[in-house]
Amino acid sequence: MTPPMPPRGPGEGGDVHGRFRYTPWHGGPDPLAPPFDVRSALDEVGQDVLAGGSLREALRELMRRGMDGRRGLDDLVDRVRRLREAARRRGDLGGTLDQVRAMLDQALAEERDTLAGESGDDARLAEMDLATIPDDVAGAVRALGGYAWHSPEAQQTFEQIQQMLQREVVGAQFEGLKQALSGNDPQAMQAVKDMLADLNQLLAAHARGEDTEDQFRDFMDKHGDLFPEQPGSVDELIDALARRQAAADRLMASLSPEQREQLGQLMSDALGDPDLASQMAQLSDNLRALRPGLDRRSPVQQGQGEPMGYGDAVGAVAELADLEQLGEQLGQGYFGATLDDVDVERLEQYLGADAARDMEALRQLERELERQGYVSRGDDGLRLTPRAVRRLGETALKRVFERVEAAGRGDHDDRAAGQADELTGLSRQWEFGDELPIDTVRTVSNALQRNARSGGGASPAMGDPAFRRRAPAPGSGGVELLVEDFEVAETERRAVAAVALCVDMSFSMMQEGRWGPMKQTALALSHLVQTRFRHDALQIIGFNLTARRLTPTELTEAEPEWVQGTNLQHALMLASRHLRRHPDAEPVVLVVTDGEPTAHIEVDGRPTFHWPATQQTVRATVAQVDELRRSGAQLNVFMLGDDPGLARFVDAVARRAGGRVFTPDIARLGEYVVADYLRTRRGRR
Repeated sequence: MTPPMPPRGPGEGGDVHGRFRYTPWHGGPDPLAPPFDVRSALDEVGQDVLAGGSLREALRELMRRGMDGRRGLDDLVDRVRRLREAARRRGDLGGTLDQVRAMLDQALAEERDTLAGESGDDARLAEMDLATIPDDVAGAVRALGGYAWHSPEAQQTFEQIQQMLQREVVGAQFEGLKQALSGNDPQAMQAVKDMLADLNQLLAAHARGEDTEDQFRDFMDKHGDLFPEQPGSVDELIDALARRQAAADRLMASLSPEQREQLGQLMSDALGDPDLASQMAQLSDNLRALRPGLDRRSPVQQGQGEPMGYGDAVGAVAELADLEQLGEQLGQGYFGATLDDVDVERLEQYLGADAARDMEALRQLERELERQGYVSRGDDGLRLTPRAVRRLGETALKRVFERVEAAGRGDHDDRAAGQADELTGLSRQWEFGDELPIDTVRTVSNALQRNARSGGGASPAMGDPAFRRRAPAPGSGGVELLVEDFEVAETERRAVAAVALCVDMSFSMMQEGRWGPMKQTALALSHLVQTRFRHDALQIIGFNLTARRLTPTELTEAEPEWVQGTNLQHALMLASRHLRRHPDAEPVVLVVTDGEPTAHIEVDGRPTFHWPATQQTVRATVAQVDELRRSGAQLNVFMLGDDPGLARFVDAVARRAGGRVFTPDIARLGEYVVADYLRTRRGRR
C-alpha cells in the first residue's frame, strides 16, 4: 500500500478508496512474506545433521549465522559484548568515597580557617578535636557527627555529605527516589518511609502466596510516581528491585576490602533514622528470599574513568548484569537453552528495535519448523520428524539426479504415477477407490457414443462416418464427461525388489569425511524407493562393532560413535533376514564401506573385534556372502578409500557372489548407488 494520496477528481484513472490509492507491489521484499524460507532453512539444518551433527547443534549453528539477510545470534552476541566492555570502562565504581573525601576536606579546611581567626579556649579545643579525627573517610564522618561547627559553611558542607549518602543509599535501591530526596524535604523522606512500609507488606503477602493483584494496584496508585519504570505486576516490581539489590551487592564485592568496609560504614551511618534503617533491612531480606538465584557475589572489573556516585555505580553494575545475562541467553551455551529464554524487551532496550525484530524472526523460524511438522519437541529436545527426513531425502535425490544429468547418463525423470504395475492393454469401467491409470481414449469414446445416443438414432462405431459427423468439431465446446464414461487401464503386478543397503558407520567414516555423503546416499535411495518404487522393500542397515536396522529418521539422527570394528558379517546376516521376509521379491544387497571386516558375531551372540582382521572374522563374513549367493541376491560393494586389504577382500567377495565392485569418488557416492539400483532394477524387471 502506497502512502495516503489525495482523492482524484473526475476523469482521473485509478481505483481510489477514500484517501488511499491501492497499486500493485513493485519493489523490495514482500512485507507480508514470512521472515524465512522454512524449507531452505530445513535444508541448511539437514546438511549439518547429515554431516554428523545433532539437530540441536545444527539449529544452533543456523541461528548463529542467520539467513535471508537477517542477523544471527553471533552478530547480536558481538554487539552485546561491545556494550558490556563499554559499561565496564564507564567509571570508577568506588567514586562515592572520593566524593565524600573531597567534600570532607572542603568542610575541614573551611572550619580550620574559621578557627584560626578566632581566639579563646573554645577555638583551641576545637582545633585539638579536629587534629584527633581518624584518617579514614568513614571514621572521620562518624567522629564529626557530634562536632559543634564554628563555620556555618563547613557545617552546611558536612550536612550535604550526610544528605548525599542518604540519597545515594536509598536511590541505589529505588532509581526514582534520588530526585525526590534531593531537596532535603522531611515530607519527602516520610513519603519514602510510608512507601517502604507498604512495599514490605506487599512483598510479605506475595511470599505467603496470597493474591496480591488488588494490593499491587493500590500500591501503584499510591506510590507509582516513585517508580518511573512502571512495573505491570508484583513479579515485575520484584524483578526490578532485586536486580538493583544484586547490583549493589556486586558493587561492594568489586571494591577493595578497605573501600568495602568504609563504604559499608558510611551507608550504615547514612541510615541513621531507625525507621528508615529497619524498613530497608526488611526490604533486603524480602528480596533475597523472593529472588534467591541472582548473582550477588561476582566482582565487576573497575574502569579508569571519572568517579561515579554510589547510585550511579549501582546502576552501571545493574546494566552490566543485564548485558551479561543477555549475552548468556543469546549464547545458548547452557543445558536446555531455547530462544524463548531471550528477554526481547531487554534486547530492544540495549540494541534497538531492529535487533528485537531479528530475534523474533529467529524465534518464528524455530516455531515454524515445529508448527509445519519438520521438528518435534520431546523430553530429549528437538528431533527431526519423518516429514523432515522425507524433505532431506528429496533434496539429496535431486542433487544425485542433477549429477547424473550433468554426466549425460540415464533417464531417471520418471513421470509415471508411481504404480509398480505393467499395463495389460485391457480396460474396465472405473469404480470408486480405483488407483489405476485412466484410459483416456476409451473414456472419451464412451462420452461421444453416449452423446450420439442422446441425440437420437443408432450408436455408430468409432470408424463410422456418421460417428465422425456427430463428434464435436474442434472449438465447438468439447465433450461432456459423466462418471459412467470413465474407464481405467488394467495392469498386472511387476516383480518387486527387496533391497538391503548396508552402510558403514565406523568412526573412520567420520574421520575421513564420508559420514555425510553416506547418510545423504541412504536418504536419496530411501526417497527414490518411497516415491517411485513403492512396492520395493528397502532396509537400511548400519554397522560398526555390531549392525542394526535403521529407519531413515534413525539414520538421520545417528551421530558418530567412538567404536572400533567393521562388522560386515552381522550386517549381511540382517540383510539375509530382510530378503527372507520378501521371498517373492528380487534380492539386491548394496554395501558402502571404507574398511575390511575387523569384527564378527561369535556363536554365543557376542561381538568380537580384532585388528588386523583375523581368518576367523574373514571366514564368518564369507559364510554370510555364500548364504546371500544361495538366495540369488546380487551383492554390489561401493568401496571408499584406498585400503589395500579392503580392495583384496571386496574383489574376492564380488567374484564369489557374482556382484560388482565400485570405487566412486566420495562426492559421487550417491550417484553411483542410486544409478546402480536403477540399473539393477531395470535388468531384473
